[in-house]
Amino acid sequence: MLTISGVFAGYGGGDVLQGLDLEVPTGAITCIVGPNGAGKSTVLRVVSGLLTPRLGSIDLDGVRLDRLGCAGVLGKGVAQVPQSQALFPQMTIRENVLLGGYTLRRDKQLLTKRYDRVAELIPIVAERSHDKAGNLSGGQRRMVEIARCLMVEPSVLLLDEPSLGLDPMSLTGVSQLVKDANAAGTTVLLVEQNVRLGLSMATHGVVLEGGRVRLEAPAGELMANPEVAELYLGGAPTAGATAGAQLPQPAEPVPGR
Repeated sequence: MLTISGVFAGYGGGDVLQGLDLEVPTGAITCIVGPNGAGKSTVLRVVSGLLTPRLGSIDLDGVRLDRLGCAGVLGKGVAQVPQSQALFPQMTIRENVLLGGYTLRRDKQLLTKRYDRVAELIPIVAERSHDKAGNLSGGQRRMVEIARCLMVEPSVLLLDEPSLGLDPMSLTGVSQLVKDANAAGTTVLLVEQNVRLGLSMATHGVVLEGGRVRLEAPAGELMANPEVAELYLGGAPTAGATAGAQLPQPAEPVPGR
């Protein structure tokens, strides 16, 4: 279980996350949705160690992550796929993917074994291994970015806007890849501006507003929630989804924060 408790974090002079409390179940795909500026990407940054919380804690199965820094968090099995432009365009696909196994570089046999396993899961890694990453389409780049993270066989995979800039066919491929990684045992926490796509991939959903959780529920319940549908899905709740509770009103900010 990934547990975020009372986290305040931000940039410069203010906190974007305002006492965030969130639990990400082991083995689930949890999707965070919400308006621009709600703090969605900031959640991933504090979990991965790119941003240190001002207050609060982040715990993975009894281990405090917020004290470890990026390298320490990666060593505990948490890997993040950045929002975009994360590949080295002049390097080959193989070289980019192998960089994900940098921490394994002294064990060449294990590094090769991991690469072969990733290439089997993501065919483009094998089929175009010697092509330059800069020649790939947006969807192909996203798959290679995920492949690179899978080299460490993460227990938790963080995805920031996996649908960004992708065409419908690429969206289908990336969505299936996320589901396949989850089926293989990886817990997934993703942030997605495309709410319908994100919740359709997810088992659990979280609505974030003002740096705090406004609602969390099974993904199907969120898609059936009338207010979520009105705000994020363009109208009526998704047909066939389970009806959910109305969105509660946000709590008052903590005085002095």
